Amino acid sequence: MAAAASVVVAVGTATGLLTALGDDDGGAGRAGPQASRSVRLDALPVSPSPSPSSTSPPSAEPSRSASPSPTARRVTPTPSPKRTSARQEPRSTATGLYRHPDSQVLDWVRAHPGDPRQDVIASRIAGHPAAVWFTDHTPATITARVRAVTSAGAAQGRVPVLVPYAIPDRDCGGHSEGGAPDLDAYDAWIDRFAAGLGSGEVIVVLEPDSVAQSECLSADERADRFASLARAGRVMKDADPAARVYYDAGHSGWHAPAKQAAWLKQAGAASADSSDGVFSNVSNFHTTADEVAYDRAVLDSLGGPPGLGAVIDTSRNGNGAPADGEWCDPDGRSIGRAPTLTTGMGRIDAYLWVKLPGESDGCRGEPGTFTPSYAYDLAR
Repeated sequence: MAAAASVVVAVGTATGLLTALGDDDGGAGRAGPQASRSVRLDALPVSPSPSPSSTSPPSAEPSRSASPSPTARRVTPTPSPKRTSARQEPRSTATGLYRHPDSQVLDWVRAHPGDPRQDVIASRIAGHPAAVWFTDHTPATITARVRAVTSAGAAQGRVPVLVPYAIPDRDCGGHSEGGAPDLDAYDAWIDRFAAGLGSGEVIVVLEPDSVAQSECLSADERADRFASLARAGRVMKDADPAARVYYDAGHSGWHAPAKQAAWLKQAGAASADSSDGVFSNVSNFHTTADEVAYDRAVLDSLGGPPGLGAVIDTSRNGNGAPADGEWCDPDGRSIGRAPTLTTGMGRIDAYLWVKLPGESDGCRGEPGTFTPSYAYDLAR
């Protein structure tokens, strides 16, 4: 169930994921190439976006870096005020999703004005908003990097989509391995991440694969991870009551809805204190119709406040998933529905481009790097 990995730059992209680079490489776990441009205060450098392994169930448990012993786990509870009323269905006051002015695809479009593929890639990919990924564990700069995105979104009256992706044992040692050294460090990183959210509307896609892929952990490790995820949601919603936090539901071709919902409940996804619902299909190809049905089934099993909803990654699902289950830059795929906060579908809060179309999973190009031939095939 591997997919392409890469670095992260704290910039959102209109045409795909951006990643938020810190002042180091985030550890040896990062599979993608490093960004070569220097960081500017007004626009952080664009680098390849990670591609978590939400593609197919693992066939075997991969090796992974050591986790702290459950007995050594320091619990740092974060009290939050009780929310006694049921959460209302999300209603955005912003005009739409935030499109960051820097990305790999925009770099390519600007550098190749004469390329015959440029118009298609520019209009069908580069013109759309996409998520901003934060994958390196760099505590000293994470608050400023998050604030750079959220403040820019607020200034435009638009909603940024942020992806914290630094959970320990990320991707179970696969292509996107890395993350914080342990859960205590992760909790502290989340505190600083939340401090950058501000007070405006923001969508947080919290740790792709962190729940659906958790079978690679022991029962104790899984419980500790879920406790940290529940805490993360509480911390972010306490820091910014306008933040909407969504939890990892995998995708419709993976776990049964009841099984996924049971894990999600342990991770805090059924609590209004920490969650606005679930997300699915990140870096995957399953059709929107399949994901709508699956997400509703997960929400039914999850319970919780009636306002919980779902967001779906539609960036590459226009033709659905390959029949053979191929996950790595498969042929014959297409971009899906454009990102929007208005889906017209009950309990489906948004269609998002979480994975940037054209950033390779590792077969058409280096993992996480923009590959124009792949982008053109998806967009035409």
